[in-house]
Amino acid sequence: MPFYKLRNGIFYIFEQMKKYIPLFFILFSLAVSAQEKNAATQQLDLYNDTLKIIVKKLYNSKTDSEKQKWNQQLLTTFEQALNSTNSFDYPFDSINDIARIMSPDKTFRIINWNVPKNDGTQEYFGFIQKKQIEIIKKGLLKKEKTETILLFPLIDKSSEIKNAESYVSDNKKWYGMLYYKIIIKKTKSNTYYTLLAWDGNDKLSSKKIIDVLTFDKNGTPHFGADIFNMGKVHQKRVIFEHAVTCTMSLKYSEKKDSIIFDHLVPPLPQLEGQYQYYCPDLGCDGFGFKHEKWNFCTDINATNEKNEKDKMYVNPLNTSPVRQSNTLIKRGKIKQEKK
Repeated sequence: MPFYKLRNGIFYIFEQMKKYIPLFFILFSLAVSAQEKNAATQQLDLYNDTLKIIVKKLYNSKTDSEKQKWNQQLLTTFEQALNSTNSFDYPFDSINDIARIMSPDKTFRIINWNVPKNDGTQEYFGFIQKKQIEIIKKGLLKKEKTETILLFPLIDKSSEIKNAESYVSDNKKWYGMLYYKIIIKKTKSNTYYTLLAWDGNDKLSSKKIIDVLTFDKNGTPHFGADIFNMGKVHQKRVIFEHAVTCTMSLKYSEKKDSIIFDHLVPPLPQLEGQYQYYCPDLGCDGFGFKHEKWNFCTDINATNEKNEKDKMYVNPLNTSPVRQSNTLIKRGKIKQEKK
């Protein structure tokens, strides 16, 4: 075979190979990525199995000291798991008694649990795991987007907080509770994540709570915000306390875009203000989001599917008398039961 034909043949083969080299590297990188992802998932599976065992030990413990020991192991193991690769997308959904809720915009999630003490009180623990996206300038025109995962432990300081309704803090001085719902509301100045929660409180009463979560420019969480319009009362969160023998409903209606809850009353006039005796009556109250605030409204028809949002605005100059903590607006005197 003449040399020039051999040479041309080699050049032809080389030119054809050049077409497939990028594809080869893409397939190779995908294979390596899949292998790494599989290894990370296997590691998270091991963490998940360990966490299930620890949680079972925790809630089967009889003494406070035993619970404290297992809870410390739970905190340590969860922190290690949540700092692992690909942990943000790992559900941990096979672990009982642990609350896991993702924000509607998929930017953070709360992993949260309670430890009941033998005196009837509760202590709360958990983490906020957040995606932080930063835009880094590369030269005059080029920008690069980077994504990091931030982890914030929730440190319960409830026992040290006197005025919880007006309390604002970060995750290190947190008013502890167990979250079960996240509602996102965006305004011109901020993004507010309204949280619905439960607090076991003590042997006599339980609480339902409407809390607020925001993040600063560094991604640090802050709890409590002045977005509740209740006439002359300005609260950073709303707390409802009622008897442990009763069940109170506190939920978000997507159709009404409103937070709806049972109206709480004492069984007798002389028990007004003693919230360990309060129970729901047949009425419902609520908050509708308008003018960048949650606006309080009484007598909501919880079964009516029509949008009542326009009714949910309380004039800040309203002189209606307001009750403390769990019963917001008075509805007149309670009639004395006939003996």
